[in-house]
Amino acid sequence: MMLIRPSELKRRGILGMNRRNLDYIGRHNARHLFPLVDNKIKTKRLAREYGVPTPTLRHVIDTQHSIRDLGEQLRGLDGFAIKPAKGAGGKGIMVIRKVTDGLFVKGSGQTIDLEGLKRHCSNILAGLHSLAGSPDSVIIEDLIDPDPYFRDLSVEGVPDIRVIIFRGIPVMAMLRLSTHASDGKANLHQGAIGVGLDLATGHCVHAVQYSNRVLTHPDTGVTLDRIAIPDWENLLTLAASCHDLAGLGYLGADLVVDQTRGPLLLELNARPGLAIQVANGEGLLPRLQRVENLERVSPDAAERAGFAMTHFARQPARPTA
Repeated sequence: MMLIRPSELKRRGILGMNRRNLDYIGRHNARHLFPLVDNKIKTKRLAREYGVPTPTLRHVIDTQHSIRDLGEQLRGLDGFAIKPAKGAGGKGIMVIRKVTDGLFVKGSGQTIDLEGLKRHCSNILAGLHSLAGSPDSVIIEDLIDPDPYFRDLSVEGVPDIRVIIFRGIPVMAMLRLSTHASDGKANLHQGAIGVGLDLATGHCVHAVQYSNRVLTHPDTGVTLDRIAIPDWENLLTLAASCHDLAGLGYLGADLVVDQTRGPLLLELNARPGLAIQVANGEGLLPRLQRVENLERVSPDAAERAGFAMTHFARQPARPTA
């Protein structure tokens, strides 16, 4: 891997972890608000209060004793997702696409029986996948039925859109595409593809896998620079509104687009990672500083999204079709 000198990182406006933690998370995110986004159950309840749509929650399991009823809870569900309420980075998420002859078929095509699902839930409750290893809860929610535009962009997983929001204004976004290498997960460190998006249009401006520039998806063959997210302005407005429900000054919002329900909030993150800069081929700092210097920020999410579309526009790296 090519090493870049600190002076060059500074010239490119790259935000480092220490500065992110001190100047943005530390200064703009009140600690007492962290549980609202660190726990997916609390996030869902808060989103419901603010009218922000999320995937439908079917069941919550809080105790090891309750796992014995899992079979009955799953009865009639053809597909679902099992998640740790306090998980991060995609850890502990199991996606079941269908049920065949008593076996549950995962997104990868592998199967697992009911006892295997119970063990997975037991591990979640024990805190195996939670932040700091604390005791956790299991949530079971409906699968996303991706909008047709997104359906063939990735494999073994639903594409999602990560947006960084500062003072309620979207400052950077990327589309995350799962691959065989990432085992259907959207985590860039596991081999997913990060597609940097122009905030003005939702068009691809840059794309990477393992921090290296890529032009096509290795599994689907999709030409990445032709990606242009439909209904982009509404998606960006939804992202901007996440500031209002969470109250955090610096956060990440993960969105998906369902065929029936439209844009949905998957989860919020009070400590969003910095790989989005690599996906965009551009640093966050100049955008953050521009927002930081604003004397007034509109209370209206649509106006804040409009600010981002106007002031953080970029030209696609290559022509789109």
